[in-house]
Amino acid sequence: MALYTLHERPESLVEPVLAVHLEGWIDAGSAGSGAMNALLNTLDPTPVASFHVDYLLDQRARRPIMKVVDGVNTGLSWPRIQLVAAKDRAGRDVLLLHGPEPDFQWRGFARDVRSLCADLGVRMMVGLGAFPSPVPHTRPVPLVSTATTEELARRIGFVPGSQEVSCGIHAVLERGFAGTGVPAVGIWARVPHYAAPMPYPAASLALLQSLEDLGELEFDLSALSAAADETRRRLDLLAGANPQFGALLQQLEAQADVAVEHQGSAFTDIPSGDEIAAEIERFFTEQE
Repeated sequence: MALYTLHERPESLVEPVLAVHLEGWIDAGSAGSGAMNALLNTLDPTPVASFHVDYLLDQRARRPIMKVVDGVNTGLSWPRIQLVAAKDRAGRDVLLLHGPEPDFQWRGFARDVRSLCADLGVRMMVGLGAFPSPVPHTRPVPLVSTATTEELARRIGFVPGSQEVSCGIHAVLERGFAGTGVPAVGIWARVPHYAAPMPYPAASLALLQSLEDLGELEFDLSALSAAADETRRRLDLLAGANPQFGALLQQLEAQADVAVEHQGSAFTDIPSGDEIAAEIERFFTEQE
């Protein structure tokens, strides 16, 4: 049994790029969800398929939302995993897979996504995510990748060496596409650890700019760029007003510049960002 219902096959779909963000795994600064929401809000998407959440989600962990009006239950909003189609500013096709990460049947879900995308002629899969890292907000957002080919990994950048790490459904989808010959890559933004608990639009912007480059696509990123500038301004203001944060920022900047010079990624002797993050949240609350 297929785990999805196909609504309508888009007319004249031509070699679309599949962009994926499924919420539930690491997403520092809400960068992946922010990138996906920016696409959903600007691309005028059309539903293509809906996945059966009764088979994929733990409803006690992801409960539906009840709307109550004067004590009357007027309806429920259920979590959804959807595949939608849209066109970029140049008229190129793009598919967006979004919603919560499945709790169950990961292999079956990946199989059905792969089968559905093969039928739709997908030419590339790009996953969007982010993790906290000891990097400063005053430098360009660093990106790293996991990919199905060495060429794709080199285009984005990667962490050298061999690692064994826990993974999310994006990694399972990558491996599934690798078996079909469709290139797949996960783009990961490195978000300043002190900014990870709050929305960090600069990372969302970096993810979508990389998606544009990889997929030869074109999006309207003006609103996201403006939000990134505003967040940068507020963090700069805090750095000037808070000596502890200012000292941390200078240390991060120095090590980031050394890492770029030597094309490395090692950071040492960096203090925890928990207290700084709490201070930033307090500062932003007072500013509001």
